[in-house]
Amino acid sequence: MSTATKATTTTTTTTKEIRFIFGDQLNHQHSWFAEANDHVLYVLAEMPQEMEYVKHHAQKIAAFFLAMRAFSQHLEQRGHRVEYFRLDHTLVVQENSKSKSSSLVSILTDLCERYQPEQITFQRPDEWRLLTQIQNMQDKAKVLIEIVDTEHFLLPYEEITALFPRGKHKKMEFFYRMMRKRFDLLMIDGKPEGERWNFDAENRKKLNTKDLQSIPAPKVFDTDAQEIYSLLDKSGVQRFGVEKAQLDWPVTRAQSLQLLEVFCKVCLPDFGRFQDAMTDQSPHAWSLYHSRLSFSINAKLLHPLEVIDAAILAYRASQDINLAQVEGFVRQILGWREFVRGVYWANMPEYAAKNSLEAKADLPDFFWTGDTEMNCLKQSITQSLDYAYAHHIQRLMIIGNYLLLAGINPDQVDEWYLGVYADALEWVQLPNTRGMSQFADGGIVGTKPYAASGAYVNRMSDYCKSCRFNVKEVTGENACPINRLYWQFLDRHADTLGKNSRMALAYKNWWAKSEEERSRILQEDKA
Repeated sequence: MSTATKATTTTTTTTKEIRFIFGDQLNHQHSWFAEANDHVLYVLAEMPQEMEYVKHHAQKIAAFFLAMRAFSQHLEQRGHRVEYFRLDHTLVVQENSKSKSSSLVSILTDLCERYQPEQITFQRPDEWRLLTQIQNMQDKAKVLIEIVDTEHFLLPYEEITALFPRGKHKKMEFFYRMMRKRFDLLMIDGKPEGERWNFDAENRKKLNTKDLQSIPAPKVFDTDAQEIYSLLDKSGVQRFGVEKAQLDWPVTRAQSLQLLEVFCKVCLPDFGRFQDAMTDQSPHAWSLYHSRLSFSINAKLLHPLEVIDAAILAYRASQDINLAQVEGFVRQILGWREFVRGVYWANMPEYAAKNSLEAKADLPDFFWTGDTEMNCLKQSITQSLDYAYAHHIQRLMIIGNYLLLAGINPDQVDEWYLGVYADALEWVQLPNTRGMSQFADGGIVGTKPYAASGAYVNRMSDYCKSCRFNVKEVTGENACPINRLYWQFLDRHADTLGKNSRMALAYKNWWAKSEEERSRILQEDKA
């Protein structure tokens, strides 16, 4: 019987240590697993508490459960002792718990009663709520509880507070340069290869008609997720999104390495060039040239450095890949990913409550259906619901931009983003949404809001061509709602954002309009 289906493990071996592995800690290369030890029991569990703090996309839950089950089987095949708690068994354990505690506490109580371990060890959680939960357990537990490093991130956890001043802005570009130097990546004699640190200005191309014909078919997988959905039904788990029976996401290290190989060979030659582009005119519009490795990296099936090394190796070996393509990819992982983790841990838990623009409106119902006449939002939200995925510009400059302009409560924004995307974990999601996207942190992540009118959407996509609204109109029945929301946003926050030097041109254009035109824009109904 596989670890994915059995409820418990019975053994006469003395268990001195229990090592608990969370669903985003599936690191095959962790030093824990170098040698099998009969006195160590590894535990993975499908826990209700991990599905209750927000409502998740069904594919996200399925991807994590399937990855956890495959990882537990891998450990067993390597000779390790493993106990895997399926969701239905976890619910029984939690129900039988005398303390009626959280699923994590209930499971550990059950394990301690059965095995009487000397010690319980965790890898440091990447989310504040889990680290706090473990620290609270340390204060009360009768057994020794220790925390070790995940051996995953490139910036040591101990360096975060020194590099990221609490409550203050740190420029990502300078952090990125420091990391490039530290790991000697795309460097020649201590200087950046190509004599430039950043090729972002060259990586903002829109897809033309000819380009649309060349978009590669995405590498997808056909892992059967139906059993997971049935288990969720049986267990009464609330979720949303399309429940694809065959899951596209890689859920094993082998699958993740396959996806990495395909990205380096097929997508990397055009990745940087079209990394910001969007279209609704291709059957492969949802994937384009993006790696879609974020789930694999965030679940730790892949190490960020091995992904970076593979991309640079492909660049060195192929004349089809230029420096701008690979630099843009390296910057996303070495720079941005490590940067937002630093922001998260330097500023939690207060960061999760920041709302500098005092946004209070409710999330529109169409975020759960995609049913809106605004084509840019319809495409991006529907794709998110269909695939549990959207690329960074769809998340930031389509969905995020609308939410920012419309003044949606950042608590509701966080919950939607954290729930809808398969790769979303709070440490990476929160600085991206509450910080970069919504400017709710007041400038800790970015020094200005990423606010844009419909002109940006039209410049980077073909969404406007299929939209019933006219992107060039600001007021009137056919006007693009994004346009009027943009100017209303600027007016609403003129007292604070008007002093921001990076917003000077936008406000110059606003005040250059006649009083009559400004009044007409402000009187338009909000979308």
